[in-house]
Amino acid sequence: MLGGGVLLAALVALILGSVTLTPGEIWSAITNPNSTLGVILFGVRLPRVALALLVGASLSLAGACYQALLRNPLADPYVLGISSGAALGVIMSLLLVPRWTGGTPLAGLLGALLTTAVVYLLGYRRGRISGQSLLLAGVIVASFLSAVIVFLMTALGTRDLRSTAFWLMGDLGLFPGIPLPWLFLAVLGAGALAYRFAPELNMLLAGEEEAASMGVDVPRAKLAVYVAASALTAVAVAAAGSIGFVGLLVPHIVRLLFGNDYRLLLPGSALTGAILLVAADTAARTVAAPTELPVGAFTAVAGAPLFIYLLRRRSSE
Repeated sequence: MLGGGVLLAALVALILGSVTLTPGEIWSAITNPNSTLGVILFGVRLPRVALALLVGASLSLAGACYQALLRNPLADPYVLGISSGAALGVIMSLLLVPRWTGGTPLAGLLGALLTTAVVYLLGYRRGRISGQSLLLAGVIVASFLSAVIVFLMTALGTRDLRSTAFWLMGDLGLFPGIPLPWLFLAVLGAGALAYRFAPELNMLLAGEEEAASMGVDVPRAKLAVYVAASALTAVAVAAAGSIGFVGLLVPHIVRLLFGNDYRLLLPGSALTGAILLVAADTAARTVAAPTELPVGAFTAVAGAPLFIYLLRRRSSE
């Protein structure tokens, strides 16, 4: 079902845009890829749809992992400041080594890992993770990192400043040039690592002590999933900037469909996140065509009200 949804969303995204393609024009583009229609289809839309699929899957998987590790339904790379940490790493890489394309995702990974560690330590209270402290730590860290990013952006030229500002809002049209096959392999590898520990994540939902009593190597499992979730966040941010609330929204949708079993929740989140971000990007390209809007604005419209609802419900418990 979800696989069919991915194909349908991708097909609609290939058709719609500032120039709507008819079935006949799509066939013409396929048979003559060097034509104007062929360039639109294969040179612009197909890579963008593939990027949206990868980024949506990455953010959704990362959100599901963080929610399991921190046992907090409000955990999300954007809310916890992990996206801001990855963005800071990417910007530092672009400023210091702009010609080293491969350093961009590595710098994003380092920033995401360091931010994860800081937020985790700030949220640690009396031998356990406090949900409220964790959220507060994430907001504070995200605000601080955002201020640092703004400061660094003043060192950029006017043209670079405008493109970086759009990138920070979440934009799939400013792809930094990382080869799509590399991104696919990174997402596949990190996702496979997270899925390898899906049974352990199910046990961790009951608590670390209970999981350890059932034979789970808790430190090893948590470290592996933290690295996987941070890598997924870094890849997504390096490719498309900070797109908020996808990692928060999608796991909750998938739980309603498949329950809390992470053996279903992780692949379900990846597919649903891919569908959601392709749909959001299609809307961003078509609502004000030929002007393109940042896709992060559309995900925030859907995610912010849900975050407020979940926060109020959790506060009342």
